[in-house]
Amino acid sequence: MKALGVFWLIVLAGLGAGAFALHRAGPPEDGIPASLRRDGVAASAPPRTVPEPQPVSPPPSEAASPSPPETPRAAGDVAPPPAAPAPAVPEAAPPAREAEAPPSAPEPPPLPAPAARTEAPADRPIPPPDPALQEPSPHGPLPRAGADGRTPIRAYGRPFDRAETRPRVALVVGNLGLSAALSEEAIRRLPPETALAFSPYAARPAPLLDRARARGMEVLSALPLEPANYPVNDPGDRALLTSLPPAENADRLAWSLSRIAGQVGAVGALGPMRGERFAALPESLGGLQDVLRQRGLLYVDPRPGAPSPARAWGRTVDLVVDEPATRSEIDRRLAELERVAREKGTALGLAGDVSPVLVDRVAAWAAGLAERGVVIAPLTALIRRPEDIPREPR
Repeated sequence: MKALGVFWLIVLAGLGAGAFALHRAGPPEDGIPASLRRDGVAASAPPRTVPEPQPVSPPPSEAASPSPPETPRAAGDVAPPPAAPAPAVPEAAPPAREAEAPPSAPEPPPLPAPAARTEAPADRPIPPPDPALQEPSPHGPLPRAGADGRTPIRAYGRPFDRAETRPRVALVVGNLGLSAALSEEAIRRLPPETALAFSPYAARPAPLLDRARARGMEVLSALPLEPANYPVNDPGDRALLTSLPPAENADRLAWSLSRIAGQVGAVGALGPMRGERFAALPESLGGLQDVLRQRGLLYVDPRPGAPSPARAWGRTVDLVVDEPATRSEIDRRLAELERVAREKGTALGLAGDVSPVLVDRVAAWAAGLAERGVVIAPLTALIRRPEDIPREPR
């Protein structure tokens, strides 16, 4: 019996020592050998923040195999000394998550509220026709300069930063109003700086004029002046002709101006016709410019190379961009217009007849203009002061 007791004492002590050694050794670094980890982190990397469950060592009485039933001791037998308890193993404290994880960056301070921007929107509307800048006539309201000195050029012109130093290019697109669908497409897609010349023969120009003003687009009257090769080229039954007396031409001019409300001025072109025969008479053209100047309107001469208007605020176009109206030719002429602006500081182009291909090419060209160092400007930013104004009678 003594030998049996000594045997079990030795077994229990060995099991307790083995359990203690396993507990001290613990699991592999980070729980997974570095060679098996997907992230390839070396064994020297910090341990994972999630602690591995620690094995709990059973008490020696449970770790040992069950002992046989205790045999009753005979009288006089000496009881074996009790087995020495295994030394207590202090329970390892779970690793602190905060200490193992890298310190988090402090929260950034709140950003200040952005300052309110005062820039005007790209599509700044142009005011509707002002009754103070109109006068009655047999044909309808006519534009005029106000009693306070205001003019339609100023009232209906698109704002522009006069301190702009980049080369300026402006464009007039003509013959609006004859096709409502095409005119609406042009108003929607063309740059808002584009000036639109409306035909006086348009059936219902008012809704289109409202849409153009809502986009901030300046509008002009397209004047039917006698062209070259008349009457084969026919500008219509209200055209100003060299064969008519001045009073009749004045009445026809009043009719054309009354058709377009809220205009900044007029252009002497109707579609591909540019009034060459009428403009060849200095007094006829000078008288037309006098009327426009007195009413506070500008005049655009559609003939490239012609002198700048001498008796009205205005400008002569530098080139026509849609003759012929093909994709490649329009692209080439728009590039030429841009080159002229770089050389002279400003350039004015004319598209005599609005068309789908013209709208498409102008929209594509204008989209990258600012990146090329050129700014598209409204027509009123390019006009010049008249040089030859006759003295008014006292």
